[in-house]
Amino acid sequence: MVTAFRAARIFDGERWHDDTCLVVTDGRVDRIGPAADAVPVDGWIVPGFVDLQVNGGGGVQFNDDPTPQGIAAIAAAHARFGTTSLMVTLITDRPEVTARAIDAAAASDVMGLHLEGPHFAPTRVGTHDPALVRPMADGDLDRLTEAARRLRLIVTLAPEIVGPNAIAALVRAGAIVSLGHSDATLAQARRAAEGGATMVTHLFNAMSPLSHRTPGLVGAALDDGRLWTGIIADGHHLDDAALGIALRAKRGPARLFLVSDAMATVGSDRTGFTLNGRAVHRADGCLRLADGTLAGADIALIDAARHLLALGTPVEEVLRMASTYPAQAVADPARGGLHPGQRADFLSVTPDLGLKGVWIGGVAA
Repeated sequence: MVTAFRAARIFDGERWHDDTCLVVTDGRVDRIGPAADAVPVDGWIVPGFVDLQVNGGGGVQFNDDPTPQGIAAIAAAHARFGTTSLMVTLITDRPEVTARAIDAAAASDVMGLHLEGPHFAPTRVGTHDPALVRPMADGDLDRLTEAARRLRLIVTLAPEIVGPNAIAALVRAGAIVSLGHSDATLAQARRAAEGGATMVTHLFNAMSPLSHRTPGLVGAALDDGRLWTGIIADGHHLDDAALGIALRAKRGPARLFLVSDAMATVGSDRTGFTLNGRAVHRADGCLRLADGTLAGADIALIDAARHLLALGTPVEEVLRMASTYPAQAVADPARGGLHPGQRADFLSVTPDLGLKGVWIGGVAA
């Protein structure tokens, strides 16, 4: 099946193509170029967004519903906001819940699973239940390495708690190791990168900060070109000045990319939910525990993209941070752009990233 879509501008993840068509064959991009009988699209065509940290959506929290049905509901909720691929995320929980989440993700067509915890520094748990945070035992490592052989898997951990041998075992099994919820020193973070860690989870939040003599994990994330680094641009998780500094400071070739850290409230009218038995309240555009601790985010990825755009980030870089870079961070060549052979997941947007339409595999969502 071949379909062509005509737009005034098409961004392929690297550059713009003006007044032409996106040609799709059997759900994949065939080419960008002239075509007869093209379907007109209102707005620019850009790659579908890729979110590597989604805890919930559409009223469903993955920790509460770690099933294929729960994943489908979360994915459908985020697709309405332009996220065409996501890594469903389980925060720190009991081993039996983690096992159910692994099975559910393996049985779904979701992009993969992000396990955020439970192997964290006790001083950096954030909103995670401290009673469930623990060191990594042999059974945990066996479960994770087996899961990494079944599906795409991100594991967020504190390198100073887990240690280099476990990190190396995870990497050998195919897991993507992300550093987070950590009091790691610069040297410890660099050793983790040397051992195969390639990512940092939600920069600045729940990690050792940047200081002039102790750069910590923040310093490692910005200075080490091997570490892809997620960031939550919602106006609450970090000050806009810090966001701007990070954008200017990040050393490549690995880049900063946007994540939503979305919770169940996104795409729903819920005013709150419980997380490991603790109440989370929704107010003023953010989610907090009773003590004021931020508890994930109340945004979809497109909201983060619009926030960056409003701060003056060029639209091309915003689009890369929401699609191209996260796909590259997990080495997924099928997503993040509109080049021949890639998935025909795309959006139609206005210049200010107003969402006009969503297509997944060339089919309107």
